[in-house]
Amino acid sequence: MSSLLAKCQQPDSQGRIQHVTPENADWRFVGFDVYRLEAGKTLTLSSDDKELCLVLVAGIASVATQHAEYPHIGKRMSPFERTPPYAVYVPHHDQVIVRAESDLELAVCSAPGSGHLPSRLITPADVGVERRGKGRNQRLVHNILPDDKPADSLLVVEVYTDEGNTSSYPSHKHDREDSADETYLEETYYHRIQPEQGFCMQRVYTDDRSLDECMPVYNRDVVKVPRGYHPVATLAGYDNYYLNVMAGPTRLWKFTWEKDHAWINGDDYPQK
Repeated sequence: MSSLLAKCQQPDSQGRIQHVTPENADWRFVGFDVYRLEAGKTLTLSSDDKELCLVLVAGIASVATQHAEYPHIGKRMSPFERTPPYAVYVPHHDQVIVRAESDLELAVCSAPGSGHLPSRLITPADVGVERRGKGRNQRLVHNILPDDKPADSLLVVEVYTDEGNTSSYPSHKHDREDSADETYLEETYYHRIQPEQGFCMQRVYTDDRSLDECMPVYNRDVVKVPRGYHPVATLAGYDNYYLNVMAGPTRLWKFTWEKDHAWINGDDYPQK
């Protein structure tokens, strides 16, 4: 199995099914956890030297930090309702308590925090919604924590790709520091599949093919992208959702296209 693929695990004593850290991913910035909590259960987290973005993938919860309370937030009971989520930004050196008001699927995105931002609630109205692409390269995007909203390191977005379509495509990359064309951003993909028995395909590869891995990705698996291009392809009969977390030394999403496939953005696609 690829070292870039983190398979969904049985819930541990805290309900955690995914646990990606800079240490086990062998990189510097991005951390990512997913918890599945039954209604009435609580979860306590400390942000320590990191900032957090808690995304309610599905379910309703009450969230309290050391300085603020956000009671009874959440609306969608499945990400495939395709409505924007509720999320909570938590600064470094804070503590947060989450109480599940219903069965809850909670993603905890983390990256280095150093500023003095307060915690804040991100409501569906705060989430930018856009449709990208054309032909068989169309997707729906929810910008939860983009680079024009306050944070120290984190960038968070979720994407819906219909059956038979591609996304994160044409292939693009953001893995160079001190570049005028790119920013260095590590990235995780948390995948959900509908119906749940299905899978999608994701490839991670570099120009020189020193990294070139193609993975079948099942429901609630995570793909880690340390560098290179990283397109996603769905299969007939199965829709795909993924939650992206990115972070690096510069909080800006700047990327370059793989030259061979950039024509997909032009007027020659879709072909008549």
